[in-house]
Amino acid sequence: MAIALLLHQQAAERPDAPAIIDGKTRETVSFAALERQSVQIAERLQRAGLQAGEAALVLVPVSARLYAVLLALFRLGAIAQFIDPAAGLDHLERCCTLHPPRALIATPKAHLLQLKSAALRRIPLKFSTHRLFSATAPLDPAPPPALPAATPALLTFTSGSTGQPKAALRTHGFLLAQHRALAHSLHLTPGEIDLSTLPIFVLANLASGVTSLLPNVDLRYPGKVDARRLLRDIRRYRPTSTAASPALFGRLATECEAMGQTLPEFRRIFTGGAPVFPGLLQRLAAIAPQAEVTAVYGSTEAEPIAHVAYHEIQPDDLARMAQGKGLLAGYPVPEIALRILGDRWGQPIPTMTTAELHAQTLPAGAVGEIVVSGDHVLPGYLHGQGNAETKFRVDGVPWHRTGDAGYLDEQGRLWLLGRCSAKLTDTWGTIYPFAVEAAAQAQPGIHRSALVAHQGRRVLLIEWAEHFPKAGRSPALQDLQTALGWAQIHQFHPCQIPVDKRHNAKVDYPALKRLLDRL
Repeated sequence: MAIALLLHQQAAERPDAPAIIDGKTRETVSFAALERQSVQIAERLQRAGLQAGEAALVLVPVSARLYAVLLALFRLGAIAQFIDPAAGLDHLERCCTLHPPRALIATPKAHLLQLKSAALRRIPLKFSTHRLFSATAPLDPAPPPALPAATPALLTFTSGSTGQPKAALRTHGFLLAQHRALAHSLHLTPGEIDLSTLPIFVLANLASGVTSLLPNVDLRYPGKVDARRLLRDIRRYRPTSTAASPALFGRLATECEAMGQTLPEFRRIFTGGAPVFPGLLQRLAAIAPQAEVTAVYGSTEAEPIAHVAYHEIQPDDLARMAQGKGLLAGYPVPEIALRILGDRWGQPIPTMTTAELHAQTLPAGAVGEIVVSGDHVLPGYLHGQGNAETKFRVDGVPWHRTGDAGYLDEQGRLWLLGRCSAKLTDTWGTIYPFAVEAAAQAQPGIHRSALVAHQGRRVLLIEWAEHFPKAGRSPALQDLQTALGWAQIHQFHPCQIPVDKRHNAKVDYPALKRLLDRL
């Protein structure tokens, strides 16, 4: 079983149902039409010489056409390779050197990058989406061929700590396991419409018979998204579920609050990809009163890991977060095995037996590194680059080191304390960033906060909420200092906190330290 076969089944069961609604073009593509397009493209790629096991670099923006291309490659048994051009030409060159693609599938505009990129010019086979989607005689799609679970399907790149990209290769078996985990966690229901902002969720939707609405906004920068335009798409198409970055939902919530509007359409809202603090969940619950609002914890290598619904967060939990106990992430999903090991980030974990893993697993309440294993957990990186720092084996089974610190409480729920590499150890003891940041964000007016060490002192940077009145900031800062007396913070510094480029929500700690050096 593979994603392409699941789409074939959906096309047979609901051929005329919309698979994808493109908010930008107003185009609606049915499940049957999407499969016909993917079959047509696969046939053309194969005729041109692309074979199973070979990689095709895809430079196509988020659209119905992107998923037709992706499913065509899955059908062929070829590898869909994705590189973010916004990361720069140097990144593009390094990624293509790490795994040279056999083909390039791109829009006419994206093909112009060849003028600047020698790596793109070296790719043997080149295809334009304009020609791949040109009219042809309709095909009667046959079921896609059965592919072994270990067949490579999707290749993406993450930035390593040294700046050298790491290649994450997902197999068809991995994608199927991830689909099952997401379908369970997101309660995917055939026939519903999902406002889709994250590509991996669109694949799960297609395999589940859910319609994916691709909004008419620039999703590359969630923290700058045009919330008014997004709201228009919600009103026009009335999706019942959505999953997106906290930064995007923050923009949407601010727009709704300013306009005095609510989102009665939604029944389920999921947010993740960056820390999700209770304040955002509360705002979303207020503007979408009919929806169950859920925070999802996961990573590129393992999505999902845990989740918690807003209604499950009790007053005692909020009090614990305000007192420095970290950020509640909820119960681990059933499809994953999760353990807490001693925090030894920066040192490799040797191969061990199940008995040794059990002996090294920390008890409830003890803080350490979160490690996970399961069918939807990436077992390793291409060419093993990055495996030594992030992987280990237990009786031959691969485990992934998240690099996140946390603990399990007496109920078995996961609490997050931030990156292991970001912990502060000084003469006042050891403290993790989320212990302070979750407590800070429980205070009025705080949009974002970040704890760092600078010149031997604990510094908390705070970013005020956009609409928080300036007259209230001085007393609010005094209240914050009082509330965080236990954390031994030496300096509180209001500023605009730099965040990651992908989600616009994770604190960019290296950039933050450079900012402090300039002050």
